[in-house]
Formats: sequence, C-alpha cells, structure tokens
Amino acid sequence: MDSDHPLDPSLTVLPTSDANGSSSSLGAPTVSPPERSNSQSSHHKPGHIASHRQSFAENQRHPPPSPRAHRHPSFTQQAIQELLNHPPSNRHPNPRYAGREWRDIALGELASDEVRWVDLDTSIEDATMLLVKNNPSNVVLVRETPASTTAVSTFDHNDLNAYLLVVLGLAKPDEEHVELYDGIAKKAQSQTAIALREIQSICRKEQLVALPADLTLDKAMEAFGSGIHRLLLTNQASEVVGILSQLRLLEFFWNEAVNFPVIDRLYGSVLRDLQIGTQQIIAINADAPLADALLLMNTEGLSSVAVVDHGLNVVGNISTADVRLLTSAASLPLLKSSCMHFISVILSERGVERGRDSFPVFYVNPYSTLAHTVAKLVATHSHRMWVVESASPSPSAPATPLLQPSYPSGTLASAPAAASGAVTGAGSSPPPGPSIIVPPATPALSAPQSPLPGQSFVSVPSAALPGAGLSGRLTGVVSLTDILNLFARSGGLHPSDPAEQRARRRRSSSSSVRPNLEGGRVSLDVRR
Repeated sequence: MDSDHPLDPSLTVLPTSDANGSSSSLGAPTVSPPERSNSQSSHHKPGHIASHRQSFAENQRHPPPSPRAHRHPSFTQQAIQELLNHPPSNRHPNPRYAGREWRDIALGELASDEVRWVDLDTSIEDATMLLVKNNPSNVVLVRETPASTTAVSTFDHNDLNAYLLVVLGLAKPDEEHVELYDGIAKKAQSQTAIALREIQSICRKEQLVALPADLTLDKAMEAFGSGIHRLLLTNQASEVVGILSQLRLLEFFWNEAVNFPVIDRLYGSVLRDLQIGTQQIIAINADAPLADALLLMNTEGLSSVAVVDHGLNVVGNISTADVRLLTSAASLPLLKSSCMHFISVILSERGVERGRDSFPVFYVNPYSTLAHTVAKLVATHSHRMWVVESASPSPSAPATPLLQPSYPSGTLASAPAAASGAVTGAGSSPPPGPSIIVPPATPALSAPQSPLPGQSFVSVPSAALPGAGLSGRLTGVVSLTDILNLFARSGGLHPSDPAEQRARRRRSSSSSVRPNLEGGRVSLDVRR
C-alpha cells in the first residue's frame, strides 16, 4: 500500500515485519540506526526470532549498566571540612582596585552614604523605627537640631537595650539617678512620648570619631584596630556624608583580598598560629532568663554574649541587635523565658524574614583558618566568633562537643592544661586557661535555680540542644577588632591597644546596673 505523503529521498525507509514475518513498507521514515546490542528488542529481526520472547534468565545474562557507575564521586568528609576551612573567595581581581595598595584607597570609596538622622527632640519610638527598619549601618546619628549636619551622639541597639532595662525596672540606679529613672519609667508606662534628650545620661557614650572622606584607608585601619567600631566621614564643610564600620571594612578585605597579597596570605593561617583573640570571656547559661542576658550586656559594655550549657558548650548567641524583637508589649513575657527559648524565637523570626529556616553558626576552633573565621563573620554579620575546643587537632576533623566536668552557674571555670596548650604553638609555654564567668541568675526571674556549690547536677551537653551538636566547649573569642588589628600590623601600622577602648566602653556603661557581678569577677578587665 502506498503512503499518502511523499518521503524525503534522503531518508531510508526500513521494512517492518508483520506477525507472519513478511516485510511491509508501512511505517514512518527513520534514519538508519546503529547496530543494536543483544539486550535490545528484536522487533526488526526475522519473524521466528521476533516471535520469541526472551525469558527472565536470558535477560539477566546481559543486565543494563548500573546508574551508580555514572554518578559523580561524592565529597569525602575530609574534602568537605577542607572546603569549610578554606572557603572560596572572589579570585577575580576587581579592576577598580587592581594594582593599588589598600593603604592608598580613599575612605569615601567604601563608606555607606545612607545616613539616618534624628535630633535630640525626636521621640524614642521614632528613633527606634529608624534603627530597626532596613538600616544597614545599625546606627542613627543624633544632631542638636533638624538643620544641623554635625552629630552630637548616636542611637544604636545598645542604647535601646539600656532604655528597655530602665523602663522595665531592671536597672538599679544609684541615689543620684533614682528620680531620673523613675520619671522615665512612669512616662513610658503612661505612654507619654520620651525624647532622646531625656535618656542621654543612661545611654552608653560611644566615642565619636570623624575623618574626612578623602583620607586614605590606613587612617581608618589604625582606628578600627584600636577598638573604634565606626567612623563618621565628612566632606570639606565638615558635614557627615557617610559611615564606615568595622564590618564593612572586613567585608571589603574578604571580597577584594586577591588584590592585596599581604592580606590574602594571612587567610591560610590558623587562629592558633596567629595568636589573636582572648581567652577572657563572659557567657550566660542557656537556662537563665533573657532579662539576665540583657542586663549582662549593658553592665559589661558588650554587644553580644555567648549562651552556654552547664558544661560550657556553646549553644547559641544573643546580641543587642536582637532587642528589636522586644519592642512590643506582646513580647515582654519573653524576658522571663530562658535564653535558649529566645534563641529559638530569633531563629524563627529569621526564617519568616528570609523565607527559610536557618541556624547561624557563631563559633570556630583554634585550628580554623582565618579565611574560615572571616567568612563566618561576613556571612552572619557578627562582631565576634566564639572559639571552642575541637575533638581533634586535625583541621580535617569537624569540631565536636567535649564532655568536660560541669561547673555551677556563677563559678569561674578554667580549661584543662591540654586544652589551653592547644591554643599556643608547639614549644611555647601554655598560658593560663580561659577565664569564663557565667553570672548567677537573678533569683526573682530565674527558673530553675542554679545549684549550690556543694550540689551535683546532670550536665546538659550542647548535643542535647537543637542545632548545637557540633559546637564545643567555650575557650575564647575572636572579634572584628582583633582581625583588623592584625591587618593593620601586617601593613606596618601601629594601632593602639584595643584594651583601652574596651575599658572606656565599659566605664561609660551605666554604673547603676552592676548589681551582682563584681563579687564573681576574677581578672576580667578586658572585654569584648
């Protein structure tokens, strides 16, 4: 039978076999196929073969190849850990900075030009809205009048935390400030607007440092390496035109390190060899009420605090930036909840904002590379990374929690000699163990109570808490200041001792909210 449609003469028509084995010209035109293997269908073979159906046993003689044979090999655990220790950075030189020394880059090239202003008569409610809503600089500049372009103060999350402590009656002022604190609390309870001018005496006075925007980066590096957290950049008329923070500068050195070999070479070194950071840390128990953590940060001039279990394993991190979740009346019951519960609230809120669950990791170990540490700081927008013990000195092994003897809340814990020796290089004498103070919980708010020194309790390792199974025992901390101080010294600069700024920041914290920490402090003058 003829086809209704003409065929392309360039195509070859293959005969097909009917049920009796006879050939027929019926069928669609096809290109001549390659020779088939024995495991393929015999539909085009002679009739007596076509009518034969292969048995199961015959099919097993020529099994199809396993798809596993074509899979790409998986990463080994060592390869994954190597990727974590040496995260990829931008390896393509930026033409904007190629061939330039970082010391010659102008400050204005890196600064954020999004400056948010309020004046001293602005209400705290309005200032808070500006602070927490899409504010990349995490600070609001305060000026005397709306027409002024000179900053007289700042309003940030630390100041918001101090204000909340006063309003909630958690601050314990001295006799000189009792009337002021009571007046602020009564106004807040009556929902009367409170101006920033009224709370200046309870806010922590961060040193304001202004530099011309056309100065070079070496001036900023010396300031940041000395402990200054942010710089105000001004034009020739002394008007503030931008803000440069420690984190913004570290992001720059992470993204553009390929252009600066001196900085790039440091990234491959491990923290133990670089000997940066400190072993003097303040932490808070996971079962302590959130109010204790807020009070602790304000008292000690801290912007964040490590949350640990009774075995001093890191289970989370709370910062003053998280205070934004406490600005509504409905959230006030959280102050009596545990720090661990508040961490779950933080993670849940972050999941809602970003559309996915997340568990940010705020810890490294002494064998983490500087690249690993900086990558985490930049990714989490944190000011510090907690240093934890690793189960193995090998950089290829992941950090796992070490089950150490438990210490009751409020006692000073020193790491064993083996752990402290791991922080120092081989052949050097080990320094004293890390000084970690976990302040006693406030009796009126705490549940459960911390055990007495003579009592025993079951240590709750971090592995028993969600998302913290691979942390480890807290032994130190590395901050943005420590890293930028290292970069400054590697460039031949001479930043001052960051301890001076930390001591000034601690002194400027409200001295009236230091109720119970002095008795438990042992050699803890240096603060992060």
